[in-house]
Parts: sequence; structure tokens; C-alpha cells
Amino acid sequence: MTKPESLPIRPRPIEVLRQATDACRECPLGARATQSVMGEGPLHAVLMVVGEQPGDKEDLAGRPFVGPAGRLFDRAAAELGWNRERLYVTNAVKHFKFELRGKRRMHKTPAQREIDACHHWLEAEIARVKPDAFLALGATAARALLQRPVAVMRERGQWHEDAAGRRVLVTLHPSALLRGDPAQREAAWTAWLKDLSAASGLLLP
Repeated sequence: MTKPESLPIRPRPIEVLRQATDACRECPLGARATQSVMGEGPLHAVLMVVGEQPGDKEDLAGRPFVGPAGRLFDRAAAELGWNRERLYVTNAVKHFKFELRGKRRMHKTPAQREIDACHHWLEAEIARVKPDAFLALGATAARALLQRPVAVMRERGQWHEDAAGRRVLVTLHPSALLRGDPAQREAAWTAWLKDLSAASGLLLP
């Protein structure tokens, strides 16, 4: 008899996945978040862009990449001449993890068990979208896609393959640029654009 884990993932409509992730309590994050945040973009996207998790703005809006880091990514895509309509954007973890500081909800990095608990939702999303390749923004996204620890600073700007032979380009999460030394921001921006440009062959005519 075929083992359950070897069965192919059956593609489910994104709205069905959105409802299922909203109800998910496989880790503690779902109970505290406002709602789950699934990805947005076309089916059969040229590139699936995977971040870490929703931030405060995304959690409230129910949409990915609408906060400061998302806007920085949009700026980079525009500078590179990418058509955003060819990108599907999502996160490795579907609920916002935070800690309260007064009334502010401050981002907190997901634990590995939380990333692992959410991994089947990401794979279900991939099965539905069927992208040509992936862009992993940050260590959480890179580890979720490649299923191994990733040294982002050493492996950034390079294409890798996951266990299924899918191409994954690794780089920093845009929030790393926002948190970085202001004196180094221009150099960091230039280096990040160079990383991202490795995917331009997929997106430009």
C-alpha cells in the first residue's frame, strides 16, 4: 500500500486554502493572529516570491506584501522592470507572530516547529500555482523551500535546487534592508538589486 506521505498533493483552489489556513490551529500562531494571509498573484506565475510571515499591516489587511517591506520589494521590482502581474507573492508562514510592547505588536521570528507546521500549506499553494521558479526572501523562506539551513549571506544571489529539482533564488528579506545601518543603505540596496536581477531572465522579454 502506498504510504500517505508519498501521495501527490491535490491542488485546491486558493480560496479553499485561505479558509483552511484561517481555521488552522496546528501551531499556536493562528489563535492570536487576526486572520491567515495567503498569497496573491496569477496561477502558473513565472516566479513565486516567498517571504517569512505576514507583518502587522498584512495581518490586518489579510493581504501579503502590503507593509513597509512589501513596498520596498515593489520598488525594487519596478526598478528592475519586472511586471508584478507575473509574480505570485506569499509567505512561508501564514499567520503573524508577534509580541506586545505596550499597544504595539512587534514582529517575532517564527520558530522552526511553526515553520514546519505551516509547510504543507505552502506546498499546497505551490501545487496550485505551479510557478516556474522561486525567490526566497530571507532565511525562513529559504529553509522552508530548500528544507535545509541556509546561510543567506553566503548563498545570496545564487540559484539552488530543492529536493524536487525546483529552482530557488536566495536573497535577503527586504526588512533586513530597513533594519540595516543607514550609512550602508545605498550599498545594501545596490547589492540586493543585483541579487534580484538574477531572476530577470525569467521576467523580462
